[in-house]
Amino acid sequence: MAARSLGRGVLRLLGGVRGVGSQGPAVPRLWGSAPAAAKRSSSYRERRAQAVREPAAFWGPLARDGLVWDTPYHTVYDCDFRSGRIGWFLGGQLNVSVNCLDQHVWKSPESVALIWERDEPGTEVRITYRELLETTCRLANTLKRHGVCRGDRVAIYMPASPLSVAAMLACARIGAIHSVVFAGFSAVSLTGRINDAKCKVVITVNQALRGGRVLELKRIVDEAVKHCPSVQHVMVAHRTDRKVHMGDLDIPLEQAMAKEEPVCAPESMGSEDILFLLYTSGSTGKPKGLVHTQAGYLLYAALTHRLVFDYRPGDIFGCVADIGWITGHSYVVYGPLCNGATSVLFESTPVYPDPGRYWETVQRLKITQFYGAPTAVRLLLKYGDSWVKKYDRSSLRTLGSVGEPINQEAWEWLYDVVGDRRCTVVDTWWQTETGGICISPRPSEEGAEIIPAMAMRPFFGIVPVLMDEQGNVVEGGDVSGALCLSQAWPGMARTIFGDHQRFLDAYFKAYPGYYFTGDGAYRTPEGYYQITGRMDDVINISGHRVGTAEIEDALADHPAVPETAVIGYPHDIKGEAAFAFIVLKEDAGDADTVMNELRSAVATKIAKYAVPDQILVVKRLPKTRSGKVMRRLLRKIITDKAQDLGDTTTLEDPSVVTEILSAYHKYKDKQAAGP
Repeated sequence: MAARSLGRGVLRLLGGVRGVGSQGPAVPRLWGSAPAAAKRSSSYRERRAQAVREPAAFWGPLARDGLVWDTPYHTVYDCDFRSGRIGWFLGGQLNVSVNCLDQHVWKSPESVALIWERDEPGTEVRITYRELLETTCRLANTLKRHGVCRGDRVAIYMPASPLSVAAMLACARIGAIHSVVFAGFSAVSLTGRINDAKCKVVITVNQALRGGRVLELKRIVDEAVKHCPSVQHVMVAHRTDRKVHMGDLDIPLEQAMAKEEPVCAPESMGSEDILFLLYTSGSTGKPKGLVHTQAGYLLYAALTHRLVFDYRPGDIFGCVADIGWITGHSYVVYGPLCNGATSVLFESTPVYPDPGRYWETVQRLKITQFYGAPTAVRLLLKYGDSWVKKYDRSSLRTLGSVGEPINQEAWEWLYDVVGDRRCTVVDTWWQTETGGICISPRPSEEGAEIIPAMAMRPFFGIVPVLMDEQGNVVEGGDVSGALCLSQAWPGMARTIFGDHQRFLDAYFKAYPGYYFTGDGAYRTPEGYYQITGRMDDVINISGHRVGTAEIEDALADHPAVPETAVIGYPHDIKGEAAFAFIVLKEDAGDADTVMNELRSAVATKIAKYAVPDQILVVKRLPKTRSGKVMRRLLRKIITDKAQDLGDTTTLEDPSVVTEILSAYHKYKDKQAAGP
């Protein structure tokens, strides 16, 4: 029973349904007008031009007709990038959970909202909109009973499951603010995120299952909350039958929910009230709690879900991202559920129990859209085509890529092998900060070309601009520069929680009047966009963003390491990986022992994915006379571009380059020789 209790088991345990509203306001046209308009008199180009030229005329009707409002908005938008002011649908009031649940229950209560693809293959659980609404209401009432009020923050540290989705929606229902923390993060990372948000409650599970392995989430939460004075309760659900220690703060969640009513009146929230926080790595080392608000975010997530992926009623939408990332928020939960879709919750890994897992799942669940990371694609193509062709993938219509730029080989494999050269492949570019997809091959004019491994076309209302190093706009085609966006859109983050100045400094200071993405891009002669990668000190490892400063801080905490510099470099599978240069004290002892301790420290303080793939001991780092480490030199050394180091005259001692090159070549020779 425990293994089922995050899904249908909760509902069976709780018994019959009482009080789910059979009546409600008229269900709005769920984007019916948007795709139709794109295909009727208004072409894609005309619609896009209108979104740029007349944002109020474009977004206003979409919001009015596409969302369920308690109070209509009076102003479509009030935005100014120079001052960092961003507001959409001002004066309007609504509840996000009503838009994601109640409106579909009024119309079609037994439609399937979620298919929970559990770690154990072939044991999927289907949850209807009615069941998900009941579970959400019981969980919302449980939160209220334990003191959670409108505006309070709730940390969710759970694997993908119907109950984790219900936890997000329960917070939305009562006006609490959820902060989902990826269940692969360490206790130290979890502590930092809980304390920054001053979370009142943590919701977790006894254990998680992933790839056949057991993860002790409750134990990690226990360690974290020792250092979190704001936490009053820890609500513990059970994914397995294993009993765990329950302390004074702990509440058995299923038991508590069983005592609550399956009805909870939704809180009416202002369009610009906070919906959730999501922490992302910054270049300074301290994670940023990005703030997303209610109406604009929901509108943008739902519209991009429908138009980028060509979502149609009856489709089975399969986004395999974890709910701990923005992709899971926007394209597992909020976008699909607002559209009344059936969304797949994927708990496992691409290679468990074998490299055919994704495609066996596609066959069994008849998935129509598949959205995943290039890292997984690169991993799977190494296993060959037979694991794909073994399964029927004829249900697939759209294949999507997210998290990092996809390389040509991976794109072609997706198109040729997975999609049998008949599926649309959308390489999507967006960020935690943007809330939803910003550049993608679709939507477009009917039958428009798709160029492999390129994001290509800005979404409605997205206005990309390329800037040179002097801060000037780069015009024309066949040009590169820093990717900025010149116009606000509804889905974008509004601030960094508790630190608006950091928000302004991070995104609007470098190029005043523009949002700076931190990415570089190339614009083709035809005006299409290709993302070329990060321009700041953030590494994208398997789709996970982590600041080099964060890794450096973890390494420098070791008593034997006075200095360190971490660089991102290209990796065949992960896209990017971390390379650490470390200086050891003379009395450091055995270097191999220190290396192992450093790897363990990064895994403990951040997460296992952040552990550097390579660690090189050097006598000193290349520094300017002002003491700044010249990371570009280190990057050129490890990417075999040492013959083109550029200007090194600002180095305090240029001979350090020869020194590091010598150490690097010895390191490579040792690796080539093997153990």
